[in-house]
Amino acid sequence: MKLRQSRHWVFDMDGTLTLAVHDFEAIKRYLDIPLEHDILHHLAGLPAADAAAKHAWLLEHERELALSAKPAPGAVELVQALHQRGYQLGILTRNAHELAWLTLEAIGVANCFAANAVLGRDEAHPKPDPAGLLHLAEQWQVQPDELVMVGDYLYDLQCARAAGAYSVLVNLAENPWPSLVDHFAVDCSALLEAVADCSKV
Repeated sequence: MKLRQSRHWVFDMDGTLTLAVHDFEAIKRYLDIPLEHDILHHLAGLPAADAAAKHAWLLEHERELALSAKPAPGAVELVQALHQRGYQLGILTRNAHELAWLTLEAIGVANCFAANAVLGRDEAHPKPDPAGLLHLAEQWQVQPDELVMVGDYLYDLQCARAAGAYSVLVNLAENPWPSLVDHFAVDCSALLEAVADCSKV
């Protein structure tokens, strides 16, 4: 079973390791982005001055959220358990690198991650692009199919599938994307139980 075999885990941040607090519709309205558009893709297509101003607002908005971040159920215990086993852990987030660190510090697991294993939107093309996962696989000198990618949204699953990694969906009451999910757990506590069960096999 992949959960038993893999020693290389990559996590999405917001909504996966933390309680989801981003109100994306409100952000889009404030930045005058059509609701059906992806925020980062939309900003990438704007004139440089407009994009810079909106990125600056987004960064400060997200900074406030990072500083007050709360861990999702079981997230701290899961990360610490994997870290104590000596597993290599990474973060792949569509947030900024500096805010990812603030978030990890806020929830108390920053010591479990190497700085160069925390990839934000400036270090890798945003998910669902698989570039971040492929970068971590190369950095860790493993094949992409040796990675476990844990997330709470479609982009995480698409990213994992495109890279050839093992996809884990958490923090939803049910699995709305069964064709993209290799393992489903209602939260990180349930995922930790699954990993513990695997270790006994």
